[in-house]
Amino acid sequence: MTTEQIIGFSVTLIIMLIGFAGCILPGLPGTPLLLIAAIVHRIYFGTHSVNNGVLICLIVLTLISLALDYVASAYGAKRFGATWRGAVGAAIGGIVGLFFGLPGIVAGPFVGAMALEMIGGYEFKKAANAGIGAVLGLVAGAIGKCSLCVVMIGLFVFNVIARS
Repeated sequence: MTTEQIIGFSVTLIIMLIGFAGCILPGLPGTPLLLIAAIVHRIYFGTHSVNNGVLICLIVLTLISLALDYVASAYGAKRFGATWRGAVGAAIGGIVGLFFGLPGIVAGPFVGAMALEMIGGYEFKKAANAGIGAVLGLVAGAIGKCSLCVVMIGLFVFNVIARS
């Protein structure tokens, strides 16, 4: 590896680690940032970067990660006895919660699932269970996203080192 390649690889890894932090912290795009870093690295370094197969794999993993954001809370609410209203409320609450930072990200799915279940006629305790399920789904989704980030970073590092 040349000095330029080492510096480019290091900068790309730093950006990917910031993306990894984005799996947990609000305001950082997480896996999309990892993908963008890999694409920019590929554009700049060409054959000394990731190959097409790994790049396609990174795109697929990013799409799976984005789907986890929207599906995990709704699935968690459903597992804890929510109706379709609770699942929809958890998804809507998760999106609205993004505008209120970390507290909103956690409370949004809970409040959304609980509110729509109560509107649908559930008593407080059953509606609260749906909200708890939504939050647990959110946590499970964050763990899944972190796992996908580790896989993405590993694929990138292994492939770049193998090709240079």
